[in-house]
Amino acid sequence: MRKWFYWVPLILVIGGVVNGVLLLGKTPHFKSSIPFLPTVKVPVIACPIDKDEDGLNDLEDIVAGAKAEVERKPQYRSAYYQKGYPPESEGVCTDVVWRAFRDAGYDLKGLVDQDIRANIGKYSRIEGKPDPNIDFRRVPNLIVFFQRNAQELTLEVKPEDVENLTLWQAGDIVTYGPPHEHIVIVSDKRRPDGVPYILHNAGPIPCESDQLQSWPSQMTGHFRFPKF
Repeated sequence: MRKWFYWVPLILVIGGVVNGVLLLGKTPHFKSSIPFLPTVKVPVIACPIDKDEDGLNDLEDIVAGAKAEVERKPQYRSAYYQKGYPPESEGVCTDVVWRAFRDAGYDLKGLVDQDIRANIGKYSRIEGKPDPNIDFRRVPNLIVFFQRNAQELTLEVKPEDVENLTLWQAGDIVTYGPPHEHIVIVSDKRRPDGVPYILHNAGPIPCESDQLQSWPSQMTGHFRFPKF
């Protein structure tokens, strides 16, 4: 009788091990039931302007135009073109912007050329000699143009902060300085923490990516065009 009693702890231990093995077999199901982090809901600021009267406001149109550029997949190629415009099969970061503006009904080349003629001293990049074949495709010139003609907004990005993230709307323009000078359009796609993706061309083709905060140069501008 006593010998049987000695076996009880061993039986209990074995039973516990078996039960643990069975629970481990259910682990994947248990993990799948863990909820994801909640998605931050960021209000959309409605732009009251629809320049081309196509039913999309200008910010929505700019985003749609940038996404169309991503779909077209032009190859990254930096070159000088007579009359300014590269073929649709080619482009750089600035081409995403003027093509998106074109889809919204704006002639960005014409607007930039006109502003340079009227304010040539403001545009240090052209060194006093405007060149309509390339001026609208240079980031420093676009920075000056947007500083003069668009709403300037915060450069600070605060994940999960709805008040801050509301200042980052799809269709906004963001610029970065040297050594990796760049210009992008803010996308309507956001991470779970509310930080938006960007639409841009850094080669080999345009893309939508999570690089608003991680682009390898300092952010130099955040603009909304048109002003409203």
